[in-house]
Amino acid sequence: METLAPIRHKSFTYRTFSEWAGGKAGTFSANGKPSFRVASPPEFRGEENVWTPEDLFVGAIDVCLLMTFIAIAQKRQIPVEAYYSEAEGLLEYVEDGYRFTRVVLKPTIVVATHDAIEPALEAIRRAHRDCLVANSLLTEVIVEPDVRMRETA
Repeated sequence: METLAPIRHKSFTYRTFSEWAGGKAGTFSANGKPSFRVASPPEFRGEENVWTPEDLFVGAIDVCLLMTFIAIAQKRQIPVEAYYSEAEGLLEYVEDGYRFTRVVLKPTIVVATHDAIEPALEAIRRAHRDCLVANSLLTEVIVEPDVRMRETA
C-alpha cells in the first residue's frame, strides 16, 4: 500500500514600514510598493480624506475575500464577469477599549450564465471560510453575497 507524503506548509513574512509625519499622521509603505499618507480618523481628531488604520483593517478583509474568491473561481473555471464589494466595519467600545466587533462584506458577483450562479455561491462561501485575514481575527466577519447573471442587451 502506497503512503502519501505529508503536506508541507510554508510560512511567509510580510514587512511594512511606517514613519511619523507630524500631528496625527504618517506614511506607510512596504518594500517595492509606493508609500502613502495615513492618519488617525476624524473621529479620533485625525485628518479627513486620508487613509486610516481602520480603513486598512476593513479593506484588508474585503480584499482578502476578493483575492481568495477569484483564486477559487479561476481554479474551478467559473465564468465571473465582474466582482465588486462594499465592506463595513463596526468599531465599538468593549470592556476597556475600542475594537472592531463585526465586519460585514457585501460582494456582488456577476457571472456569464445561470448555471454559474450556484458554483459562484459555493466559491464565495469557500472564500469566506478560507480567507486568511479574516481567519486571523477575533472579529466576526459576515459575508452577504449577491450573485447574479449578467444582464443581456
